[in-house]
Amino acid sequence: MPTALLAPQVGVLGNEIYVVGGYSGGTAYANTQIYDPVTNVWSTGVPLPAATSNGGAAVVKSILYVIGGSPDSGPYYSTNAVWAYSPKTKTWTAKAVMPTPRYNLGVVVENNIIYAIGGIGGVDNGNSRLNTVESYNPATDTWTEENPLLIAKEGASVGLMGTTLTGFTIVVADGYINGDEDSGDNEGYDAATNTWTSLTSDPEPRSFACAARIGTRLYAAGGWVGNGGGPALTTVESFQLSKQSWKSLASIPQGTIAAGSAVYKGQLYCFGGWASWYGSILNNVQIYQP
Repeated sequence: MPTALLAPQVGVLGNEIYVVGGYSGGTAYANTQIYDPVTNVWSTGVPLPAATSNGGAAVVKSILYVIGGSPDSGPYYSTNAVWAYSPKTKTWTAKAVMPTPRYNLGVVVENNIIYAIGGIGGVDNGNSRLNTVESYNPATDTWTEENPLLIAKEGASVGLMGTTLTGFTIVVADGYINGDEDSGDNEGYDAATNTWTSLTSDPEPRSFACAARIGTRLYAAGGWVGNGGGPALTTVESFQLSKQSWKSLASIPQGTIAAGSAVYKGQLYCFGGWASWYGSILNNVQIYQP
């Protein structure tokens, strides 16, 4: 990447991957770095109106949404801002603010509705992780409160899974919970019934992984174990909802914490991140082909 960053907001628009904002050197960024996976070339896009890191990103009907995160004052203060980017007009527009300001949240899209899940609210005091779940309808620019997570968490691996038996399930795996630990907690949300169900826990708990759903599996690469420091994990796992099982996979070459993640043509892209907790910030791009 032209600028090394951790915790950027990432989304795919057409054949390009937008890496928006992020955090480096004690400062949140507003810049937009655009990656072309076909040509392996970077270009510069329209910056966010406000510097943001550690937020969520989602794409609905070719519009990129950046939700919540941390403002320029540092990674310990949360915002409820929502920004929408149109590649046609090349402009960012402010949308209805999220009811609960937060960062390190999970964001998933189901049926053109964006779900904002967990994270940290207000100022982090070491025990302010949220179980809050709110949904956003871009068509009406409105927010709705949903049933909460079973366990409050931040930095979870999230993805929309589907099976022929149960329909769609939003899986929220791992994450850092109150009490400062990675529990491996794994939960599934059914939007049709607004209910949460416990799923098979991760045998190798982690948080802040490069994660996304590809096909029938949720992939989690790297991340961190909340032990007060240490290098990023290099281990990679996938979770299959239909079998309620985890599988160990090929390790990521460079361990990374809080990398930006995206899926393009069936491959997982991991952008930047920390090499260790509060360690060097990476500018590399790592690609996993299942």
